[in-house]
Amino acid sequence: MSPRMSPSRRDVLASIGVSALALGAGSPAFAQAQTPQAFIQSRLGDGRPFDAAGVAELARQLSKQGFSPLPSDLPGVFANLNYGQYVAIRPRQPFTIWGGEGRGIGLEPLHRGFVFTNQVDIYLVEDGAVRRVGYDAARYDFGGLNVPANTGDIGYSGFRLLATSPEGRPYDFAIFQGATFFRALARGQNFGAIARALTLKPAEARGEEFPFFRAFWLERPAAGSNSITLHALIDSESTTGAVRMTLRPGDMTIIDVETSLFPRVNLEHVGFGGIGSTYFFGPNDNRGTEDIRPGVFESTGLQIFNGKGEWLWRPLHNPETLQISAFVDNAPKGFGLLQRERSYEAFQDDEQRFDRRPSLWNEPLGDWGQGSVQLLEIPTDSEVNDNILAYWRPKAAIAAGSEFAFAYRQYWCWTPPERPPLAIASSLRTGVGTSGRRRRFIVDFTGDILGTTPSGDIKAVLSVGPGSFQNLKQWSYPERKTVRVAFELDPGNENACEMRLILEANGKQISETWLYRWTP
Repeated sequence: MSPRMSPSRRDVLASIGVSALALGAGSPAFAQAQTPQAFIQSRLGDGRPFDAAGVAELARQLSKQGFSPLPSDLPGVFANLNYGQYVAIRPRQPFTIWGGEGRGIGLEPLHRGFVFTNQVDIYLVEDGAVRRVGYDAARYDFGGLNVPANTGDIGYSGFRLLATSPEGRPYDFAIFQGATFFRALARGQNFGAIARALTLKPAEARGEEFPFFRAFWLERPAAGSNSITLHALIDSESTTGAVRMTLRPGDMTIIDVETSLFPRVNLEHVGFGGIGSTYFFGPNDNRGTEDIRPGVFESTGLQIFNGKGEWLWRPLHNPETLQISAFVDNAPKGFGLLQRERSYEAFQDDEQRFDRRPSLWNEPLGDWGQGSVQLLEIPTDSEVNDNILAYWRPKAAIAAGSEFAFAYRQYWCWTPPERPPLAIASSLRTGVGTSGRRRRFIVDFTGDILGTTPSGDIKAVLSVGPGSFQNLKQWSYPERKTVRVAFELDPGNENACEMRLILEANGKQISETWLYRWTP
């Protein structure tokens, strides 16, 4: 991707969801001697020596003060931009910090406007000192906008990070913009899934809370290091936090994330390693659409490697009503939203190229204890909506006034580095059954083990509850290393049925565990 290629309107809206629209909401701030921005500037602002521990100390001190919403200070000319006006704002000349220094990584600040109206302070750390990236309107061509000369320093909404390809061309590999959202990709991919540094109270009746980044400190990359370390300050009504990330772009982009939280109130519903994605329709869920494409989805399913060493696979679904699934676990080994469909023919989309969207795999560092991987599937009638959310929810609340730390490693990739040493569920199709409310399912399993295990030894083991199944059949295709399983689900009068399917050979499981929830 070119360093200044405009994101599609779909990508912008999907990445922000409804989240950025809620960032200005919140309770009135308590009386404070300084605004958070002034507080940050006085301790780790322009010209100050940088101390990584100082970011956590800022979060700790802010947590003891009342919450201050971000100010609504965007000049009117930028406050109500439509998508076309926003993407028409371009730098007059390349504005890539560190871009000409041979460091392999550059930084490009992102203008405010459209849905990205809130300001985040961007600081550079160079030779141990902090330098703020100031805004200068003279750098930009605003298209048809009539921008006054006295705009002042309005700051930025976020930034993109660029790496250098083996051919010497710059390409985007990460974007930080809106709430605590960030996106990354492996070389050759298009942006897709979106990560959250922190998730608070999603899908609750009283409304989700959207924490946001107040400031970033980015350490200047060492020449030839091909990595960059950044620090960020999180704030919200319920908690503050300090985040340290180390990003390493390449054929697989790896991000190490270390987070410390300083809750103002008890955090009853908090999420770590949040991943948002889009699933509109596919072979198992066409929802009666007349779309010309055979499929529209950024991720195929949720993969979990649980604390017991079991590999779970849950295909995604665009339901009629909100569906919340909890996969209870202790000390999970990993989870992520994966794009397993890599064929162009599955999508026939020359613009979006869903076959090039990244899989995102989270690997906890340390023991995350008891909790559950939560999966939210939200009904949508449009592909611009991020209607899928997966995250780890700890079982115990995090107490107000305490300090809590967690860490994990992200892999933005074509295929995760750790994969089941088993056959995987490679495809799913559903359709009408033989009568009534029955539904027919076809699940394909693929893997090397299916090419060497005698077909007569392989057995499909299916369980359904509530409801029942009939006509369970299987076919082995050793030359394709594939076993196909077909069955009919009879839900009876039920409106939700859970299914579990595995392949066994001589009493030993030889496939990952396929899980699915049927709803009307």
